[in-house]
Amino acid sequence: MTYETTLDWMFSRLPMYQQKGKIAYTGKLDNIKALSEHLGNPETKFKSIHVAGTNGKGSSSHMLASILQEAGYKVGLYTSPHLKDFRERIRINGKPVGKKFVVDFVARNKSFFEEKKLSFFEMTVGMAFEYYAESKVDIAVIEVGLGGRLDSTNIIVPEVCLITNIGMDHLDFLGDTLQKIAMEKAGIIKKGIPVIVSEYQNAVAPIFESVAKNNDAKLVFAEKEVLDRFDTSLLGDYQQKNIKGVIVTVKELKNFDVHEKEIKSGLLKVVENTGLMGRWQVLRDRPKVICDTAHNSEGLSLVLEQIKKQEYDKLHIVLGFVKDKNLDTILPLFPKNANYYFAKPNIPRGLDVTILKQKAAEFKLIGDAFPSVGKAFRAALKRSEKDDFIFVGGSTFVVAEVV
Repeated sequence: MTYETTLDWMFSRLPMYQQKGKIAYTGKLDNIKALSEHLGNPETKFKSIHVAGTNGKGSSSHMLASILQEAGYKVGLYTSPHLKDFRERIRINGKPVGKKFVVDFVARNKSFFEEKKLSFFEMTVGMAFEYYAESKVDIAVIEVGLGGRLDSTNIIVPEVCLITNIGMDHLDFLGDTLQKIAMEKAGIIKKGIPVIVSEYQNAVAPIFESVAKNNDAKLVFAEKEVLDRFDTSLLGDYQQKNIKGVIVTVKELKNFDVHEKEIKSGLLKVVENTGLMGRWQVLRDRPKVICDTAHNSEGLSLVLEQIKKQEYDKLHIVLGFVKDKNLDTILPLFPKNANYYFAKPNIPRGLDVTILKQKAAEFKLIGDAFPSVGKAFRAALKRSEKDDFIFVGGSTFVVAEVV
C-alpha cells in the first residue's frame, strides 16, 4: 500500500468522530487496551504529559512541547484533528511521523484492526504510542481527543495532567451540564499524579477537588498562582489563559531540567518548534485575514472579543459549522454589522449551508451561501478593500480548507 491508499483505507473503512460524529464514538477503553497489549504496551515505554479541556488544550499541548524542546529534550506531540495532513497528529520535535511508518504500521496490524473493528482514533493512538516508544522520546505530550475518562489516550500514566478549562461542547457524549463534562475531563486524573487546572471555575472546581482528593493527587489551579507575565508567538489575548497552566505544569514536572529562559524561548517559538496552525493565524495582510479553529461558544466568544480589538473599515466573516453544534448559543455571539459568507465544510458531518444561512438570519446575521468554503473565501477576498478585516472560522474543517 502507498501512503495515499493507506489513508484512503483508514478514512473509508474505519469510523472517525471528526468526520461522522456520534456513530464513531465507542465510549469505552476495551479496544485500545486490546490494541496496546497487541503492540506490547508501548505507552509504558515513554514518559508523558496528559492534556484535556474544552478549549485551549491544543495550544497548551504545543506550548508544552515547544518549551521541552527548547530545554533539549526529544519530545513527542500527539494532537487531533489534523488540518492538512494526517501526520500532523503524530510529531517528534515538530517533525511529523514518516509516511513509511504510517504505511508499515497499518499493513502490519491491518488484520487486527479489522478483526476488532477498531475506530480511527483508537488505531491512530496506538500508532502514536508505538512511534514514541520505538523513537525513544524523552517525553510525549498527549492531547485528549474527546472528553477524558473514556478517551483512547487515557491508558497512559503521565508525569502530570493538565486540564485547561470546562465549557459546553460535545454534549451528546459528555453530558449536558458543566458538572457532568467536568467529571469526564477529571477522568484523566490518576492516583498520586499531580493535576493542573488552568482556569478556576466556581461551578466545577469542587469536582476537581473531590476527584483529586480521592486519588491522593496534588491539585493546583494555575489561575490563582502569582506568576510573571510571559509572552507567546501564538497571537490572541486569550492565550494568556493557557500560558499559566502550561508554566505551572512544567514546574510540576519532576526529573526534567527546564529553566525560565527555556520557558520564555519555548513560548516565543511555538509555531517554529511544533508547526502549530489555525490559532489566530494570520493568512495575509491588506486585507487582514485571520483564521481560528475555535468551534464552541466559549472558544468563539474569546476570538470574537479579539476581533473587536482590531482596527478595520468593514468586517467579513467566512463561516461554517458541523451538524452537532448548538447554533442557538453560538450565533448570538457574532456581530450583526458584518458581511457573512456561509459555507459547508467538505465532510459528511458538515452543516448544510442553506440551514446555516436560514438559522443565521434568525439572529440578524445576513450574508450569502456558497457551495464550498473555497468559493466563500474567494468571494470575501474579492469584496474586501485593503483596510477591511476577514475572519474565517466556526469549525476546524473550515479553517483546514483555507490555510
